[in-house]
Amino acid sequence: MAATTKTEKLDFEKVWLLVQETAKRFQETDKKFQETDKKFQETDRQMKETDKKLRQLEELFTSQWGKLMEKLVEGDLLKLLNARGLKANFVHSRTKGTFENKKFEFDLIAVNGDEIVVVEVKTTLRPDDVKDFIKNLKLFKQIFPKYNDNKIYGAVAYLTTASKSEIFAEQQGLLVIRATGSSASIVNSPDFIPKAW
Repeated sequence: MAATTKTEKLDFEKVWLLVQETAKRFQETDKKFQETDKKFQETDRQMKETDKKLRQLEELFTSQWGKLMEKLVEGDLLKLLNARGLKANFVHSRTKGTFENKKFEFDLIAVNGDEIVVVEVKTTLRPDDVKDFIKNLKLFKQIFPKYNDNKIYGAVAYLTTASKSEIFAEQQGLLVIRATGSSASIVNSPDFIPKAW
């Protein structure tokens, strides 16, 4: 019987050592998981910070690109409009404000005594851009009552288009201006008559 007890004691000691060793390994593994979790949290924080910086850069690029597009179109606008019989004398750019608690912005406004051409400039012109511009164009005389007696024409200017937006814009009575290289050109057919708003 003494031999059986010694064997049982040995087995119990081995088992107890295994349990203690396993517990120690679990503690080490748990510590590694906690360290890994901290690293993941730090990586997540850094990724969020990087995303924020990328969004800021994108906004800056988009804003600067938009200004460049507007300047490209503005440079030829008076010449283009005069060639179409719309005698504009000067151009206002980036006219912004608030009307009935809503912000508005008109990229370019070409003016003479009787006629005004309001131009929306887009890098890529989409059908929704045309629809939104027409909504704003319909409010133009309410926003600027001093122009109530003027004929208001609308124009969209773009570098590229999506979903045949230029055709849609012309069908809505808008002048269509394509910015190309270092200049711009009106792409409506020669007999096109813009709609007065």
